Amino acid sequence: MSYTLRDFGSYTVGGRMHRVMEGEPQEVQFTRTASYTYDPRGHFAVEQTYVQYFIPDRARDLPPVVLVHGGGMHGSTWETTPDGRPGWINLLLDRGREVHVVDMVERGRSGFAPGLWDDAPILRSAEEAWTLFRIGPSDGFVRRRAFEGTQFPVSALDGFLQRIVPRWLSTTQLQTNGVIALIDRLGAASLVCHSQGGEVGFDAFRARPDKVFGILAVEPSAFPPSDVTCPITLLAGDYLDTAQHWFDRAEGWRDSVAKLRARGVSACFIDTAKTVARGGSHFLMMDRNSDDVLDAGMAAL
Repeated sequence: MSYTLRDFGSYTVGGRMHRVMEGEPQEVQFTRTASYTYDPRGHFAVEQTYVQYFIPDRARDLPPVVLVHGGGMHGSTWETTPDGRPGWINLLLDRGREVHVVDMVERGRSGFAPGLWDDAPILRSAEEAWTLFRIGPSDGFVRRRAFEGTQFPVSALDGFLQRIVPRWLSTTQLQTNGVIALIDRLGAASLVCHSQGGEVGFDAFRARPDKVFGILAVEPSAFPPSDVTCPITLLAGDYLDTAQHWFDRAEGWRDSVAKLRARGVSACFIDTAKTVARGGSHFLMMDRNSDDVLDAGMAAL
């Protein structure tokens, strides 16, 4: 990395004030040596989105890049790979791009308010992550026997699993609202979105089509809107034939891109197993060839 930073920091966008009228004051011991009367009633700031930003000293005259993580994850997705290599934040800064990284509503440093949503959060198990993210076959989890040729750094699996956090299933619209608020604050942006973040990013585009100048979607959980007008690239990993839902998803990605291209949109589907290297997982930004994968998708930004 050869960049220097002109500025970095953080802020929050979106959210609302929520009034709680139920409950009674109670004495609580909040440290070993201090107690006070806690009142659960009052007004509370909730549903905000935390954003961390980085501006390189020699930023190019291009829209800022907004990084939107996937389900059960947070902004650390883009910071450092599980095995300690520079993440896409660093790579984008090295390429002269201003970067804004979100922790979506109820994730990471955005936090959550207890009891605010009716449903209970879920937490993905290590076994589910192993198979769903196409790191290896289900019978290979115990011995860490990954797919042959995998690019995922299996030796650092435990560190990756420690990044997984609880998620609610009812907050996607709130998360989309946060990304929209961020785009409004910036005035213009290009989006890099992963998995569930693809659904959020696509819906944010629908709401602000005049302010989104490019989309790089890494195995998005949804298909691009049919009315996309900005350049868009979809990145897919390997082993997509190991589960029907991944095979169907890949077919949908290809079909969506083909329809956009037929309309004259600058759209591209990149099968990284064919054009970059075999072995890509669902977390292409964490794989050993993550630098090359990002370079393959940069044209959309």
